[in-house]
Parts: sequence; structure tokens; C-alpha cells
Amino acid sequence: MLVLLGVLVVVAGFATRRHPLLVVGAAGITTGLLGGLSPREVLAAFGTGFAGSRAVTVFAVTLPVIGLLERYGLQEQARRLISRFAGLTAGRFLALYLLLRQLTAALGLGGVLGHAQTVRPLAAPMAEGAAERAHGPLPDRVRERIRSFAASADNVGFFFGEDIFLAVGSILLITGFANTTYHTRLEPLSLALWAIPTAVCALLVHGWRLLRLDGRLEGSR
Repeated sequence: MLVLLGVLVVVAGFATRRHPLLVVGAAGITTGLLGGLSPREVLAAFGTGFAGSRAVTVFAVTLPVIGLLERYGLQEQARRLISRFAGLTAGRFLALYLLLRQLTAALGLGGVLGHAQTVRPLAAPMAEGAAERAHGPLPDRVRERIRSFAASADNVGFFFGEDIFLAVGSILLITGFANTTYHTRLEPLSLALWAIPTAVCALLVHGWRLLRLDGRLEGSR
């Protein structure tokens, strides 16, 4: 029961608004020591977890690269590029991004697009550029709204698109649990096929919301 004190460390750390990384690290150390591990074994467990989850920490490499690209004018070039397409409004562009995000996620290419590598440096500035071309200078509250819609396009597209991919972790977890617990023969393909109607509905509903953004921008001038 003492090892559960690690949960208390997490609760106390977040309640006092400490740095999340420090809170989780302190909770892990507390749990390990109370569980009978030596300091060396605790450190080894951290190293093993870090080495086994390299995909989670890939942001440590991508963020500096994206920061350098932004410093040397990536967002300005994105705005300049979108200004060449007269018929592409902010809502239409984000609807296309939603479709692209969902298709790539359905093909198992979830890391191709994303918030850090695409939304912040490219998608959001391009949507802002399209809105500026149609409506002129934008107030800060309108810019924040466009950025929030850009983020939502990525979230919705990835969330509902990845379930169509057969080898995604959630599909394998569901089939493994159902087959082990209920002695069924549930196949990943069955779940992936049932995810397609949901993904289509999400595309239509959120795509319609993104297209309505143009009308809202017109009314907010």
C-alpha cells in the first residue's frame, strides 16, 4: 500500500502547480523507493523507460528545428504562399487540412502531420494569411480563433482517422482484451471497418464547422 503514496505526490504536486516533469519524476522516485528498489535500480528503470519510449521524446529534436525555421521566416513564407490562391479561404484551407490529416492517420502516418511540426509553423499561419487576404488586418481575438480552429482540425482528423489503421494501439488493445476476456475472435479489420462511418461523420460535421468560419470572420470585421 505504501507504493500508492506516489499517487499522493502527483496530486500534491499538481495541486501546488509545480512543474509537471518534476512532479512525475518525484512520484516515480517515491514509488520506486517505497517499492523496495535501490536508488540505482530506480535510475535504471528511468533509463529503460526513456529508451523504450523514444517516440514520445522526439519533440526534443523537432522543436529546436522548427524554432530555427520560424526564426528565419517559415511563417512569413507560408502566408505568402497561401496568398497566391485567391479562392482558398481560411475555412476551406482548414477543411482540406482536416481531410489530409484524417487520410494520413488512416494510413498509419500519424507522425507526418501534427501540432508541433505542422499546425504552428504552417497550417495556422497559412489560415491567417488567407483570412488577411480576404478581410484585411485581423485583431488578436480573431487570430486566436483561427489558431484554435487549426488545432481542432488536427485533433479531430487524427483522433477519428487513426482508428481506421489496423495496427494502431487502441485497435490492438480492444481486440486483445475482448478475445482474452470474452473468448471471442474479434479481428482488427472488423473494428477498422466500423470506424470508417464514424470518421466520415466527424469529417462532415467538423468540416462544416470549419467552412462556417469564413462567415464568422466576415461578421467579426
